[in-house]
Amino acid sequence: MNTATSADGTSIAYTQRGDGPVVVIVNGAMSTAADAADLATALDEAGFTAVTWDRRARGASGDARGSTPEREAEDLAAVVDAVGGDAAVLGHSSGAVLALYAASRGVPVRALFLSEPPLRFGEDEPADDLADRLQADVDAGRLDEAIVTFQLEGVGLPREMVEGIRASDEFAGLLPLAQSTVYDTNLVRVCSTPSADMLGVAAPVTVLRGEQTFPLLLTAADRLSEAIDGAELVVVPESVMHRPDPAATARVVSERLG
Repeated sequence: MNTATSADGTSIAYTQRGDGPVVVIVNGAMSTAADAADLATALDEAGFTAVTWDRRARGASGDARGSTPEREAEDLAAVVDAVGGDAAVLGHSSGAVLALYAASRGVPVRALFLSEPPLRFGEDEPADDLADRLQADVDAGRLDEAIVTFQLEGVGLPREMVEGIRASDEFAGLLPLAQSTVYDTNLVRVCSTPSADMLGVAAPVTVLRGEQTFPLLLTAADRLSEAIDGAELVVVPESVMHRPDPAATARVVSERLG
């Protein structure tokens, strides 16, 4: 694992594999670089150099309390620079939001692949104080409550699904990611209705979604692809319920990057 230093001094851990055009993967909420391993393998097998990284407050990366979406955009810029300064970016979920936001702020991106970004376009937004309440839980050591509240209010998962996650063996692995839920909440809140700069990015944009996924994500992908001039919407049948299929996703990237 390598490290890049973001503009505010935060250490960002990344890995790369393969030999070919660079594709930087940006993970979504409550995930680390390790969760993108299968996608990275598929991109490697398709002839790309796949880069995975831990967003701040996750995995092996550092953090700076009070971090903002601007700082996360700088993290992506640092990773792109560290791997040569010429990369396509593939973002999933809130990672797709970050990829688009970073490109709108001048982070050099050769092409954008945006997988099911959770944009609400001003409709049914979470409560304005959600990030503050999550931070209060984290500060008080109530990491489990922060994760559950984020899943219920930020993501919008059904309560029975959240209760099942909480009762599972995997829940303990989510607790170290509690601080990152604050950052994801703030990122999606700032970008939920894309700005003119976000809609006017210079890089070619491909928006991906499954046929079977959450209604919010179906609407968001379709609306975003219509709002960005020249953007392409690609429906990936193999990707089901907000889980991008590695091989199918790599195929979409390969067909567009050559």
